[in-house]
Amino acid sequence: MNGWTIGIIGGSGLYDVAGIQDGRWVTVDSPWGAPSDACYIGRVGHARVVFLPRHGRGHRISPSQINARANIDCLKRLGVTDILALSSVGGLVEERAPGSFTIVDQFIDRTRDRASSFFGSGMVAHVSMADPVCERLSRYASAAARSAGATVHSGGTYLAMEGPQFSSRAESQLYRQWGCHVIGMTAMPEAKLAREAELPYALVGMVTDYDCWRAEEAAVDVAQVIAQLSANADKARTLVIELLRSLPEKRTASPIDTCLDTALITAPHARDPDVLAKLDAVAGRLL
Repeated sequence: MNGWTIGIIGGSGLYDVAGIQDGRWVTVDSPWGAPSDACYIGRVGHARVVFLPRHGRGHRISPSQINARANIDCLKRLGVTDILALSSVGGLVEERAPGSFTIVDQFIDRTRDRASSFFGSGMVAHVSMADPVCERLSRYASAAARSAGATVHSGGTYLAMEGPQFSSRAESQLYRQWGCHVIGMTAMPEAKLAREAELPYALVGMVTDYDCWRAEEAAVDVAQVIAQLSANADKARTLVIELLRSLPEKRTASPIDTCLDTALITAPHARDPDVLAKLDAVAGRLL
């Protein structure tokens, strides 16, 4: 695999990316259901680009209703080699202030109503999530964020909550005690599914607010989030273009490209053909 095809998953406020050349919207069918939207495909520099708005254009899909399996499956079908995800988040520590960006390197998953795996009865697999993001792509994202003029924190733990309600003050304080740095509603199970699809994944958390742990301040609301979204989205668009232009022409292999080699556990004779058919893009390299 020599070239880059970067999947860009745009979060709240990021429904398009200016600067993608020769772009066109493409609809992809998935056995996992309907993805959030069509994908916008084009090129920037050496890289082929596939952009997918996570909530759909117009922000019409709630976090709990995002079909993350279909989104990742469609990106895989379109030849994506690596995923850069951008998400609006709340800051859980003072230095992760509104307007700053966090290059996330760990997650705590508190979601509960979402399908979190492509695998299950009939074809079982267990991927490692010890190091859930791609270090290489995260480095590119960090450098690109700085080039875009953002205040950047490299590393941080993302608390993924179910939503769509914001946290209670007690929950916000609890997550701070756990050592979390930012909080959001969409990174899980997205990051897990990217790993199962053998797609290196990096996430940029764009801070819009301080959640509600600051007792002396009003709690976060949608108006506050929207007020910060525009500035964050402008920097995010610049970040994406800077990252894509910084990529070398040749993409060297990543260990994540073959992580299913040590993950599949169901014996070949016990594998369900109907389940395997749905895995044709995600795990077709092995199945």
